[in-house]
Amino acid sequence: MRDRTLCVKRPEVSHAGFASLATATYRASTIVFDSAEAYANRSKRGPDGYTYGLHGTPTSRTLEASITALEQGLRTVLVPSGQAAITVVFLSVLMPGDTVLIPDSAYPPVAGFCENYLKPRGISYRIYDPMIGSGIASLIDETVKLIWTESPGSTTMEIQDIPAIVAAAKARGVLTGCDNTWATPLYFKPLANDMDFSSMALTKYVGGHSDLLMGSIAVKDITLHKKLKDTMRMIGMGVSPDDCALALRGMETMGVRMAHSGRVALDFARKIADRVAPELVLHPALPGAAGHAFFQRDFAGASGVFSLVIPPHAEAALPDLLTAAQTFSIGASWGGTHSLLAPMTITRVTDPDAHAGTILRINVGLEDEDDLWADLEPIVEAIATAPAVAKTA
Repeated sequence: MRDRTLCVKRPEVSHAGFASLATATYRASTIVFDSAEAYANRSKRGPDGYTYGLHGTPTSRTLEASITALEQGLRTVLVPSGQAAITVVFLSVLMPGDTVLIPDSAYPPVAGFCENYLKPRGISYRIYDPMIGSGIASLIDETVKLIWTESPGSTTMEIQDIPAIVAAAKARGVLTGCDNTWATPLYFKPLANDMDFSSMALTKYVGGHSDLLMGSIAVKDITLHKKLKDTMRMIGMGVSPDDCALALRGMETMGVRMAHSGRVALDFARKIADRVAPELVLHPALPGAAGHAFFQRDFAGASGVFSLVIPPHAEAALPDLLTAAQTFSIGASWGGTHSLLAPMTITRVTDPDAHAGTILRINVGLEDEDDLWADLEPIVEAIATAPAVAKTA
């Protein structure tokens, strides 16, 4: 071969005797075939075969297999974000004339997708009270094809009665899915609770370092897996092998990170509840929290995210208190090593008066607990200044 060809063509190098604890990062757009016949028959390789880089490399397959094992599922697909995981499920199983039920506590962009994308295309949605439980049976008509859940609810932290919802859905042949980002499969397994889809934003605890965007959908039915893959193929959706490698690395420490963050967050939640009215602290592990009994029944633990309701008298002071924080950062997302504060305005459809005003979402990372509390304490004190909301001695 001539020099310019040798610059492109790589020599074969033996892998004999080489073994690494790290997962290799296989980057590819083109997948090379051994023969013209193999290329012509590439569609016969099936959902697990390699045909084009967009549809998977050994690196993404390793991440898929790792998530599948944690989820106790059959297959997993990877998508570019947690929101994409939810929308791909909806696009894969809903057709014009169908209806999806979504909880009032879901990640807000879910309702936005239903209103602004699905509805104009003839797919309906209805919002239900997340605490409806078996009562959801009354909302299921012949058009309902999917019931979506998010437990705990985004920001407001309600734990849904998943077994009751699944039972009502299965009695009518309706599919169910859960956004399980908060708990991850370490603390709750939707598929083991008979749900059809379990989704996560891998951006959060799996990635764990606030440096990647990715989502996953795990299923236990090969037909549903094919629907997901077909949808992704038609819209040209894939993920980066480099991001998959970061997610695999993050997954290795996810257990210890979540255990630490969950312990510290619960300690903070209890400390705050002792200082202010307990109902202002939204953490599913606290007695009196919405769905606390379901949390005790269904969950193996709590992660490091909880919320604090900011009463009206403390709202004016909140921006300065957040800006003054030295250890917490202000920003969206959560689940990383850095602790975050995010003020949120919540609007509920099923109960417009519920949680009216500002809610502060608190993500506990890995910094020193005393440094974190030094940032939170002034906020707690601002809330506790009004006798109407402070806990009586």
